[in-house]
Amino acid sequence: MPVISPERMQERYDAILEAAKQVFADKGFEAASIAEIARVARVSDGLVYRYFANKRDLLYQVLRAFYERIMPDPEAEAREATGFRERLHRLIARHLEVFVADTDLCRLFISEVRVARDYEGSEIRALNRRYTSALVGIVTGGVAAGEVRPDVDPRLVRDVIFGSIEHLAWRHVNGRSRLDIRRTAGELTALLADGLCTARGSRP
Repeated sequence: MPVISPERMQERYDAILEAAKQVFADKGFEAASIAEIARVARVSDGLVYRYFANKRDLLYQVLRAFYERIMPDPEAEAREATGFRERLHRLIARHLEVFVADTDLCRLFISEVRVARDYEGSEIRALNRRYTSALVGIVTGGVAAGEVRPDVDPRLVRDVIFGSIEHLAWRHVNGRSRLDIRRTAGELTALLADGLCTARGSRP
């Protein structure tokens, strides 16, 4: 049997992962099949199982790659901005951009992954927590700088903001309306900052 180079193995892995992303996005997790993923990737069914344990493993690897791609963005946005209000606005706008850029994966995550029985305690939940932790850092930093009220719970703010964004973006995710990132980010930032900030931090 010929030896396959590491480069060729990586190419096959990437091709299967990209095919899985496409099929999951088009059909959803339950309706997708390994056979169709293999067809799109132009490999045999058996080869898919050489790289991935099962369909659930494939889904989680697709989402892990998604998080690795978007993970640096909130942290970078926070470092570049000045003051709590601007940091909050940039993070909200960036997260809205994720829904626009990766609509299919966001829909898949909300409708099928997060409600799955094995989501709690999974690697994907841990990655989601790590991604949203940038907001906790922004709120904590705002408290330390005297811009945010000291009685504010950063984790509650995290849940409120990401839950609000998900609700606002849901119609876009389902193809029923277009998400206006600039307007939505501005309105949501103003609404939240007015409730969170001290007099010092409320100045735009």
